[in-house]
Amino acid sequence: MTAAGPRHSRRRHLARRESRARLSVILACLGCFLLGPADASIHEYRNETFARRSNSFFFHGGSEGLFASQPRPSSGGNLTSDDAPVSGRSFIRFESITFQRTKESAEKKNEMQQRTGLVEALIVDVRDRERIGGAYLNSSMICCTPDLSKDGYCKVGEVIIHQDHNNLDGPKRVQTFFEAKNEEAKMELHTVEINRTGMYYLYFMFCDPELKNLSVSGTTVWKNPEGYLPGKITPLMMFFGLMSWAYLVLGLVWFLQFVKHWKDVIQLHYQITAVIGLGMCEMAFWYFEYANFNSTGYRPMGVTLWAVTFSAVKKTVSRMLLLVVSMGYGVVKPTLGSITPKVLVLGIAYLVASEALELYEHLGNINDFAGRARIFLVLPVALLDACFILWIFSSLSQTLEKLQIRRSVAKLGLYRKFTNCLAVSVLLSIAWIGYELYYNANDPLSELWRSAWIIPAFWILLAYILLVVICVLWGPSNNPTRYAFSEEPGNDMEEESVLLASRGVMVASEVATKLERKDRKLPLPAEHHVFSIGEAVEDKRE
Repeated sequence: MTAAGPRHSRRRHLARRESRARLSVILACLGCFLLGPADASIHEYRNETFARRSNSFFFHGGSEGLFASQPRPSSGGNLTSDDAPVSGRSFIRFESITFQRTKESAEKKNEMQQRTGLVEALIVDVRDRERIGGAYLNSSMICCTPDLSKDGYCKVGEVIIHQDHNNLDGPKRVQTFFEAKNEEAKMELHTVEINRTGMYYLYFMFCDPELKNLSVSGTTVWKNPEGYLPGKITPLMMFFGLMSWAYLVLGLVWFLQFVKHWKDVIQLHYQITAVIGLGMCEMAFWYFEYANFNSTGYRPMGVTLWAVTFSAVKKTVSRMLLLVVSMGYGVVKPTLGSITPKVLVLGIAYLVASEALELYEHLGNINDFAGRARIFLVLPVALLDACFILWIFSSLSQTLEKLQIRRSVAKLGLYRKFTNCLAVSVLLSIAWIGYELYYNANDPLSELWRSAWIIPAFWILLAYILLVVICVLWGPSNNPTRYAFSEEPGNDMEEESVLLASRGVMVASEVATKLERKDRKLPLPAEHHVFSIGEAVEDKRE
């Protein structure tokens, strides 16, 4: 018994350790799923194919706005893989890039040849786009031809690049060769430093038709001097930080008013509180998501999903709040009645469309040059926004008409102020949409990338201003009857009607008092007249 006891306890101890180990593995896997990195400034390529253009084949490896490296001692233009300190440096690094050609293409080559295929990686500032290809030679060719090679402009099999000796920061190329009959060619670890601020494009290109159906795999890392955030969205991190403080201040002021007048709080105040809380969480999540992205180069899946979800929910709830306020909820009518399902359906549809658009924009590869697929997700959101706007103004018109009929002076003035603010915001939105269309039409290659952050920042700021307006107009106060729903039958009388009625009673009592005093001061003929009437009545009785 004494020997069996320790063995049994040891088995239980081992079983506990094994169960703890399994639990830790499960939690680790769950953490990797929730917080695993998403593609970011680290661009991933997974057996990507090439497209043909003129006499070349190319694959777009990414595009981002990059700021120039901060001044430091000369390093020769390129960084080596052993360069540990990268603070203040801007670069594009090629990591584990592998090119795969078909077996048929490899078998056509000679076993004894060292170089049997060439693939080039070109890094081009958008301002230098005219220096790629034979445009400056009045030729539509991108790859060098034997005729151009004879004149010494280029080498056969390479992409034509016009070198400017006065500008050493022009297009850069990195070459990778296939050897013998090998089907794979691995690109050496190489880092190209960026010494001039600009919008940079990366293209993988080849000129040999026998390399058709070539594919590329691997990653490239793009870094700015202050971190891994693409230059186009770098200012947004500071903007989200400032908006977090703005929502925090608004939340504190609203909370103090909410507590001070908690006895007069109506249902609408809880909905406004929810929108403020969602806005605070949204801005905080975006700031921390951008800060993490900037420091690591990866977007943690969990934080990004939370940020995207809070953003979509907050946009949806804000629009529904504007809609129900315009319908007079809590002011003209206590409930929405049969309209509630329609409002919920529109809100759910907008939530789904907005979530899909946000996920596409923030969980894929980050390119400062947006793809065309985005328009298919923007259109549903734009159409649903139009539905919200039309419904809001239609409801406002009906609410104002009801208040005019009921002669509710205080509520009518409140809704007129709200309508004016909403009309101004719509006019600003239309003007801004026109500016955005003009901006995109005149900047197809994102040459104005340094000011592009203002476009999304405007919509966030406009939503915040509208929320502040609602908080001012419908804020808790000692006199909630100016906007609260009245359950009196008949006309929806306001507090000023009650005051008028009370004044009327006071005037009537004063008139009665004056008449009584006047009767007491009447002369004798009047008394005789009264007395004679009494006598006439007595005579009639007799």
